[in-house]
Parts: sequence; structure tokens; C-alpha cells
Amino acid sequence: MKEDYYEILGVSKNATAAEIKKAYRKKAIEFHPDKNPDDKVAEANFKKAAEAYEVLGNQEKRSKYDQFGHAAFEGGQGFGQGMNMDDIFSQFGDIFGSAFGGGGFGGGFGGGQRRAKGSDMRIRVKLTLEEIANGVEKKIKVPRKVQAPGVQYGSCSTCNGKGQVMKIANTILGRMQTSSVCPSCNGSGKTLLNRPAGADAQGMIKKEETVSIKIPAGVEEGMQLKVGGKGNEAAADGISGDLLVLIEELPHDKFVREANHLHFDLYISISEAALGVSKELTLLDGKARIKLEPGIQSGKTLRLRGKGLPSINSYGNGDLLVHVNVWTPKTLNKEQRQFFEKMQGDTNFIPHPEKSDKSFFEKVKDMFA
Repeated sequence: MKEDYYEILGVSKNATAAEIKKAYRKKAIEFHPDKNPDDKVAEANFKKAAEAYEVLGNQEKRSKYDQFGHAAFEGGQGFGQGMNMDDIFSQFGDIFGSAFGGGGFGGGFGGGQRRAKGSDMRIRVKLTLEEIANGVEKKIKVPRKVQAPGVQYGSCSTCNGKGQVMKIANTILGRMQTSSVCPSCNGSGKTLLNRPAGADAQGMIKKEETVSIKIPAGVEEGMQLKVGGKGNEAAADGISGDLLVLIEELPHDKFVREANHLHFDLYISISEAALGVSKELTLLDGKARIKLEPGIQSGKTLRLRGKGLPSINSYGNGDLLVHVNVWTPKTLNKEQRQFFEKMQGDTNFIPHPEKSDKSFFEKVKDMFA
């Protein structure tokens, strides 16, 4: 069971945004990799604190967490999932300021360098209702940008590998020294030494890679999932971008989806409507039997609770709504036509199925079987 985010940061549930930010800064400084080199326990605590702050430091996410707990962020939506050091450094750079030697939280662990990040990639994944009902793992071929084999990077001559250039300016307060990102290497501190055949100006090539994507049950059309680090790589051993997966839902031949509910049209004969019938329905992940009472009318809707689609946030399943439609035959034989002509001329001809001899309706059933 996951630890409570408030307990991780050591604050109460009534803590203000400023108190949460202060508590996170304290924890992150305590467990920062610069202060705890090669300490796996400290690294784990550092990540826990970042995950807690990712949620509690955002008012919308915090409200969801207060209402639903960790279940609010289940289903691959990316909140606190798979965070690595580079994600933390790039997301929360404003927390530390100059606490760690100017480079602070920008990556590079105390130096001035910053690691470039590759661009994100977007793909569409088409899913059937069956796959949505059960969840599925898809293996997709993705053409990514990767560093070319044999590519080499050296120290940037402009900034001497520091990633920053220093400037001295004369002000009314005297001479002041400022630093800025190196324009030659964009802060990485590295420059391309060789360019392998087929590589671009950054030493990158396109390569097709098979990516495994775990899609949770209950996703909806238009949802976007993130697969961290599976976008384009960055030059000079930078941080890979993310793969953003857009969900596309394929139409089903039997069911129509409405949020987590499913709609199904059930067609029955006139004799089945009059006599009543038991029907077995094939669902997305099994079977269910329903009983139609004698005299059921066309347009009646039956609700099978919990037989719809699962909620992506683990709130249970939706319902299956069965819409009853009485089928009217398009062609009639002589006996059938005489039967209906007699019914049409005598309003008292048809008895109520629950108050009369069933033999009448058995005859109807045989006639239209």
C-alpha cells in the first residue's frame, strides 16, 4: 500500500500551498543526490518526496487526492508514475534556487550544465471495446530519433564544458558578474566532434523501435497516455522525450458506448413478447441471461448492473442497458395472415397472457416459429 503523500512531506491535510512547498524543499535538500552520492535509500526518498509534491503542489490534483486518495491517479495517467531524476529536475527547478551551486535543480548535479531533452512523439492507437473492457498491452513500431552509432561529443569550446558563459557588466553598483546559458551548446556543455554517415547536424538518425504500451481497462476516446522516455532521444546524452498515446475507439457491431455504460438492442418475436422468454446475451467478456416477462412491450429497457465497462479510476463498472424491440414479420403465410385479420377485426380476440390459458399463446408461438 502506498504511503500517504501528506505523511511523506510531514504536513497536515490543512497545510497551505506555501507550507507544502517549504516542506518539500526541506525533504528534497535532505535527500538530494549531491548530498547523498550512491545512496539508494536517499534516492528513493528523494523520488517519494517529488511524487508527493507533484500531487499536493497542484490544487486540482490535490483536490482529487483528498477525495479519492491514490485511486484518483491509477490507470496510467502519469501522476507520480515512473518519475526519474531527469523528470524531477526538469519539473521542479524553481524549488531550489541556488541551493546547489548555481546548477541547482536544472540537472547536472551541482554544475552549470543542463541536459537537453528530446522532442515528444504522438501516436494514435485504435482499440476495440473488448480491449477497452479488459485492458491490453500493445506493441507498436515507432520511428524514433536516436544517437547515431559511433557519434562522439566533446567539451564545448565556448563555455569550456560548463554549459554557461559568464559576463561582467558595469552598473551603478559597480561591476557585476552574471551567467547565462551557453549559446553554442544550449547549456549541455558538449559539442559534436564527428558526424557519422546518415546522421543530422546533431548526430541523430531515425530508427524504428518496438515499444510496449500497457493500456488500462476503461480508457475513453480522446484520452492521452504517456510512455516516459520513449520519444525522440536528445543529442549529447540528453533526456529522451516522451511518447504520447492518443486513444481512438473503434465502433462495435452490437454495443454502443455511453461513458461506462453500454447499450444493446435486443430483438424478439411477437410470440416471445406474448409468452415471455429467457435470453442469453454474449457480453464483451462473458455471458449473461435475462428473463423477459410475458406481455413485454417494445421499447422496454432492462438494466443489468455492473455489466458495462470498468472505470479507469477503479470506481466499479457501468451498466448494460438492454432495449427490447419486438420484431414484426415482413411476409406472412396464409394461416398467419388469417390470424392477424381476425385480430384486427376483434379487439377482444387477444386475451391477456397472465390471465388466460397459455395454450392460445403456444399456438401463436408455433404459428410464428
